[in-house]
Amino acid sequence: MNIQQHLTTNSLTWKEIELDLFRALQNAFTELFTALLEDIDRQLAETRDKRRYHLKDKRRTTIQTLFGEVTFERNYYLDREQNRYTFLLDSFLAFDGSQSISPCLEETAMGLAVECSSYRKAAHTLAQMVGYPVMSHETIRQLVLEAEVPLHCPVDQRYGRVLFVEADGLFVSLQGKGKRAKEDKILTVHEGWKRNGSRIEFVNQRHYVHEGKGEVWEGFEEFLMNEYAYDPCRDLLVINGDGAPWITACREYFKGRVCFQLDRFHVARELRQCLSGHPRWQAIRQKLAKQDEEKLLVELNSALGTLGDEAKEQQLAALIHRIESMPGCIRDYREWLKEQGVDTTGMYPMGRAESVMSQLAYRVKYRRSWTDKGLRAFFKAMIARMDGIRLFGHRLGEESSHPAEETASTKQTIVNKAKQRIRRLLPEVTRNNVPYLQQSSGTPIYHALSEFKGW
Repeated sequence: MNIQQHLTTNSLTWKEIELDLFRALQNAFTELFTALLEDIDRQLAETRDKRRYHLKDKRRTTIQTLFGEVTFERNYYLDREQNRYTFLLDSFLAFDGSQSISPCLEETAMGLAVECSSYRKAAHTLAQMVGYPVMSHETIRQLVLEAEVPLHCPVDQRYGRVLFVEADGLFVSLQGKGKRAKEDKILTVHEGWKRNGSRIEFVNQRHYVHEGKGEVWEGFEEFLMNEYAYDPCRDLLVINGDGAPWITACREYFKGRVCFQLDRFHVARELRQCLSGHPRWQAIRQKLAKQDEEKLLVELNSALGTLGDEAKEQQLAALIHRIESMPGCIRDYREWLKEQGVDTTGMYPMGRAESVMSQLAYRVKYRRSWTDKGLRAFFKAMIARMDGIRLFGHRLGEESSHPAEETASTKQTIVNKAKQRIRRLLPEVTRNNVPYLQQSSGTPIYHALSEFKGW
């Protein structure tokens, strides 16, 4: 056996050390967090209105957290004023102790439900993070269905009078015999672009999913008013999308306040279907890339009748008619904005819709079918995630009248006192919890891990 094989099979590996330290941190967290919660509960018992809150007994509960299970006891009271039983600790910390999942774990699970390819994958990923199967895929699905999603999140500051919109539709299969796929109309809105290091990001990005049978653009305009303080008399819209009738209807709804652009991804794909291999194909591609609408139409009309395929001829003729019926739909939108007196410095070409649709399609399509309720809940969760809006799980839904909650400063004082007491427990909890540190002082692993003592 060579030296490399000996080191690989007979010595500690990075993975073993990392897992062992992680388990030690989990155990320390459980002990300290339990002590912290019980200390806060003790302070609440001492400062409560004893005439109102009668202490009945102590009750044990177990909560799943990001660091594993935490089991602790909390006081159970009879509220004489409201004639009901309550846990003051639950009200004080704004969580529902009857649920077995911590708020942080809920948010993490819902985030994984959005980002992973399925609820099962989310459950598996969460188990890998925590170290054991913490919740099932069905539990995660129920969390998404029951989540509070505050999609109303107005932007803090407007940066101009132009709003950029990418519009597209996504067909999703619905569960139930005889139910057909349903198209969800999704619009991405932002105020422009900004550089973040080497990346280009959108300014004040939001997403809108149209619900109900009402007019799409009417509902969208109301959304703009709520989220962007949109002023129909001042603000301008640049809308990019394919030629679907519901999208092109924006020209009639917003009139002269909108510049509509046919999405170049869809136009290029359709042209490739008709003209790939045609002698004029390269020239047509160049005209499209330059967004020279007039010369592009000249090229397309000259190619009409030379394709040798009736279906392609009809497809090309329909595309030409679509472009001609919407003058300016190929032209660079920045030219239109300059005519409106807008400085276009720092503006980029449109075409974000397909990327957004790909993210959504990855999660909701591919041989999956949904209930309407499940699809609505998932869209809200995913859009909140994309827009940087927090998802909330179980909440109490009631306000405590405990004196300790009257001011934030009083509440902070109680928590700080509990933290100070817990700090005194830290040396005892963490002492001797890493077995490798108990090895001979002459070993390299002892010297390496001993350096953590001073942190």
